[in-house]
Amino acid sequence: MANKNKKAWEFTARHNYADMSPRKIRPFAAMIRGRVADEALELLRFLPNKSARLLEAVLKSALGNAEDRGTRNIDDLIVSESCVDGAPILKRHMPRARGTAYPIKRRYAHIRITLTDLELLAEQLEVTES
Repeated sequence: MANKNKKAWEFTARHNYADMSPRKIRPFAAMIRGRVADEALELLRFLPNKSARLLEAVLKSALGNAEDRGTRNIDDLIVSESCVDGAPILKRHMPRARGTAYPIKRRYAHIRITLTDLELLAEQLEVTES
């Protein structure tokens, strides 16, 4: 089912159930939001964190989606949205001393990155204004 609100100049990629807490990924997602896609990719490439690797993979996927859909210039893409939401929590119990149990919460994240093509956006605005 296609998203009817999706614009022709937006390219999205998702990673559902990423094996890391959303709290650890959100600072890096905020760091790349609003940047040019190539600059964001270079920024993530030199960070020594697993969360940077996860965001880098999703950003590369969004760039691949843009290229596949025939974007003329990939250099004009901006990271318009980088969102990290919580996924379902895997709940377990660890047996401890004297018959007690400690809860274990294994947290997962949903990562979504949207790229916007500024040239196509400007062309669409010119067409609608005239």
